[in-house]
Amino acid sequence: MDSQLEFLDEVTKFVDEFKQELPEAFAAQKTFDNTVYKDGVLSSKVKRLMALVVAVRAGCPGCITYQTKLAVEAGATKAEVVEAVSVAMSMGGTTANAWVWIVVKMMQELGNW
Repeated sequence: MDSQLEFLDEVTKFVDEFKQELPEAFAAQKTFDNTVYKDGVLSSKVKRLMALVVAVRAGCPGCITYQTKLAVEAGATKAEVVEAVSVAMSMGGTTANAWVWIVVKMMQELGNW
């Protein structure tokens, strides 16, 4: 699949189908996530950039795509994404570097690169 947005839509569709099997558990997770990512001492944008760094470092393509989108939606600029992802690259070395293409492609598709 060439489009990261299409990939994200496909992943989301199957994850949503899976979540239907344990709706109470995933409702609790959504409540937790909504609480964690809301503005607090750290802004939602900063938290999404942090999540993106973790996703790149972990090498999770679905997470990278999702967190890139949410960071941009939270107001992250290209420069902020580049600096944040550079931290993941510094910590993760070539393993993390291998996943940066997803960030660039996603940012291009979102019109932010």
